[in-house]
Amino acid sequence: MNKKQIIVVGGGAAGFFGAITAAEHNPDAKVILLEKNRTVLNKVRISGGGRCNVTHACFDNKQLAKFYPRGGAFLRPLFNQFNAQDTVKWFEKHQVTLKKEADGRMFPITDNSETIAQCLEQKARQLGIDVRTSFGVKSILISDEKVKGVLLISGETVPADRLLITTGGNPNLDGYQWLIDTGHQVVPPVPSLFTFNVPNSPLLDLSGVSVPHATVKIAGKKLLQDGALLITHWGFSAPAVLKLSAWGARDLAALHYDFNVVINWNPTISENNIRETIAQIKKSNPKKLIQSNQQFDIPSRLWKRFCELSDIDEHLRWIDISGKQINKLIENLINSSHQVKGKTTFKEEFVTCGGIDLNEIHPETMESKIIKGLFFAGEVLDIDAVTGGFNFQAAWTTGFVAGKNL
Repeated sequence: MNKKQIIVVGGGAAGFFGAITAAEHNPDAKVILLEKNRTVLNKVRISGGGRCNVTHACFDNKQLAKFYPRGGAFLRPLFNQFNAQDTVKWFEKHQVTLKKEADGRMFPITDNSETIAQCLEQKARQLGIDVRTSFGVKSILISDEKVKGVLLISGETVPADRLLITTGGNPNLDGYQWLIDTGHQVVPPVPSLFTFNVPNSPLLDLSGVSVPHATVKIAGKKLLQDGALLITHWGFSAPAVLKLSAWGARDLAALHYDFNVVINWNPTISENNIRETIAQIKKSNPKKLIQSNQQFDIPSRLWKRFCELSDIDEHLRWIDISGKQINKLIENLINSSHQVKGKTTFKEEFVTCGGIDLNEIHPETMESKIIKGLFFAGEVLDIDAVTGGFNFQAAWTTGFVAGKNL
């Protein structure tokens, strides 16, 4: 009797985890992993600035699912099979200890993504997984609505009893055509996790200035996120912006990345509090120069710029500030409006919103509802998350569940 042959297409996080899990659950099967590039686990190696943000220390499955703008409801029951806690335990079992940072992100204690890549490659070797690089797949071979194998770009065919697709996200719909040819629907891809280009911002020369907590909203939409905010030489970045870009991925694509963003630079203080504080300062420190007496936890360079934008020059004292200047200052602090004209992809965390329609996948197994023996995992699916290790967690979870059921 011939050995069952399992093929995994895609040598990223989901592909390796799926192949490893498949080999562990099917010790008598031959597992082959095909990667079109010359190297594997490329995204693992560059993620998190080369440190690899493996997962997030969110060990409540219900809460974990809330970090996914698309696919959260689909993932929620899958987390019962493999979640963030399971990820930590899996890597610890394979001699890789993860550490938690203040914001909940988890990295290997080595602070080196090679640790993760080498762990996965070593485990694949131990299990006898046949990893083949420079093997691009052209199409999937199907007969009687069952997987039969793959046709390579080289013209060679490789037979398969089970097939797992983990080829990641693609910015163009054309990149999914070989999967659409199987009869699957693909939700058209648009970028997620990107920074905002604000070419006419009066703050561009303050590149590097950041605040720990701001709210950022899209004018005319219900889209609002909070978190750290960074001024860059092209506009705005950091978690508040990246989260907003993820949750608003489709809306912002529809606007062609031309919209108004409204920033509150310190949402912990209300407009009334600001007015009361200014009135108090006028009484207690009337002769202090406003520009050099920063308030409301605003960085000094940013405070000075807000003063300039509010017609408060460097010689103006608190006692002399007018009602009109106070109103302008408050507007700049809590209702700062900027015209976004384009985006910059956050290169280390490149993520696509879109992919294989989840309605066509069995949520318990990751098998296609259309083609028997065809499975999917990772970013090729219409699943994506905010930044912080959640996209990798979706890869581990879907890779594990698919691998177990191959």
